This record gives sequence, structure tokens and C-alpha cells, in this order.
Amino acid sequence: MDNNNNMGSSTSLKPNIAAMLTYVLGFITGIIFIIIEKENKFVRFHAMQSIIISVALLVLSIFLGFLPIIGWLISLLIAPITFILWIVLMYKAYNNEWFELPVIGQISKDQIDKTNL
Repeated sequence: MDNNNNMGSSTSLKPNIAAMLTYVLGFITGIIFIIIEKENKFVRFHAMQSIIISVALLVLSIFLGFLPIIGWLISLLIAPITFILWIVLMYKAYNNEWFELPVIGQISKDQIDKTNL
């Protein structure tokens, strides 16, 4: 993937700030940035990764909510891990890193390449 995170952004934000903001409200800010960012693949990649990981965690959370006791206990373990992951993803994006989550990172890259504007 092209390393164009130093290239401008159609959002008028610095690319690292825009990429970090894609994670702030999960898939909501991810969708917003995937729609408004037209130029920068770095921002678009992080927006797509934000959407995919947020939706995956939301589906997992809903599924675990239906499992009495064991599901709730697993949810209690996943919550702090999710919070740490959220902080790490924002930190990596802010530091101009193409940080790819396993599987989800490659899916995000593929989707961005398919929708190359």
C-alpha cells in the first residue's frame, strides 16, 4: 500500500489527526471519515479498520450477552482488552503508523484498494 500519510487530506486535518479520530466513536466516526476523506489512503485505511473492528466487537458483545453467566464473564474480560485496543489504535494512527490488526488489517487494505478513488 502506498505510504501517503504525509500527503494532504481532503478533511483539512493533518492525516495523523484524521486517522486517530476515525477510532474515537468506532464505526460512527469510521463511516464519517470513509465518506468525507477522498484523497488520503492512510486515513481511509484507519477509517475502514475502525468500522470493521467496531462492528466485529459489537456483534461479539451482543452474542455474549445472550449467553448466561459464561457469556457475561467473557464480556467482563473482553471490556478492558477492547479499551486497551482502542487506545493503541488511536496512538498508532496518531504516530503515522500503518498498524494492521491481524486479518482485519488485510481486509481493510483490500477494501480501500477496491474503492480507490
